[in-house]
Amino acid sequence: MGESRQELVAWLNSLLQLNMTKVEQCGTGAALCQVFDSIFLDVPMSRVKFNVNTEYAYIQNFKVLQNTFHKHQVEKPIPVEALVKCKMQDNLEFLQWAKRFWDQYYPGGDYDAVGRRKGAPVTGGGPAPRAGAGSGAARRGTTPTTGPRVAARAGGGAASAALQQENNTLKETVVGLERERDFYFSKLRDIELLVQQAVEEDPELEKQEDGLVKQIQAILYSTEEGFEIPAEGEALDDQETF
Repeated sequence: MGESRQELVAWLNSLLQLNMTKVEQCGTGAALCQVFDSIFLDVPMSRVKFNVNTEYAYIQNFKVLQNTFHKHQVEKPIPVEALVKCKMQDNLEFLQWAKRFWDQYYPGGDYDAVGRRKGAPVTGGGPAPRAGAGSGAARRGTTPTTGPRVAARAGGGAASAALQQENNTLKETVVGLERERDFYFSKLRDIELLVQQAVEEDPELEKQEDGLVKQIQAILYSTEEGFEIPAEGEALDDQETF
């Protein structure tokens, strides 16, 4: 049996120094991003928007969370389309899972939630175990007490930490752009296949110079200088999931 709504909201407010009143507010994705930042300490919080009220903005937050899951091999599907509706049951179930994950992998120590929301570099703590870690992972109800984390490699000082934060943000941006590129390329490929199928069924369509098929093909195959069309059948590395 998972925690109640009231217990989960109290936990979020304590961990993240927020003033949430109901689990439905997790549908913005912002609080969930920061829960996982408290574990992994490398979520680009500068890209997470808290004071937003549109589904489009919520989806952008969940893209940040999806990239974090991909980076740390967290094999948990995020039901984005359901969560952004801000309905109680969907958000309660996902938050209960997030709390169980946090109980297992939170690295311990103090987490500066307010500082992280302002984009401050991590000053304590280090990479938490990946979701697939073995018996060495922190278990629920225990707090690791051995081994300094980021402090052990803080010789570069504040400048080094700031550069590391910027580097992490750039990496996350690249991952997001690549996933969006592949997503839209696959859509265009589907359209191309539909056009080819239509022409095979009715070759006369391709002979109509001002017809819809010709117009679609002109858009699909138009290029800019320096652009190369990928080889037919080239596999995509991965797809955007929403």
